Amino acid sequence: QVQLVESGGGLVQAGGSRRLSCTASGRTFSPYAALGWFRQVLGKEHELLTVVAGSGNNIYYSDSVKGRFTTSRDNANNTVYLQMSSLKPEDTAVYYCAASYAPGWPPTSFKYWGQGTQVTVSS
Repeated sequence: QVQLVESGGGLVQAGGSRRLSCTASGRTFSPYAALGWFRQVLGKEHELLTVVAGSGNNIYYSDSVKGRFTTSRDNANNTVYLQMSSLKPEDTAVYYCAASYAPGWPPTSFKYWGQGTQVTVSS
């Protein structure tokens, strides 16, 4: 079993930047694990934002964050990062990291989740 813990959330002004971290415990990041970042706005479903798979050279970005957010992973330290820049008020949400061990890592295959960290972007 793997436990994921996010950190780095908080209040940031529009146009600013923020870096989120997610550290795993209980089980090390396998190179086969796909590590994703999701966000959820109250009353809406989780939105998949990024996935980094393998050694870090296989990366997916959703259209909503492409060009503004960057994800990376440090397998040696069991940590995955989400660097967010040019933040907008509509980026306000609870951000979650999650892990999938399924081939092709469809969004429904992410079984391990952190508790989430709130990011609030003020206008």
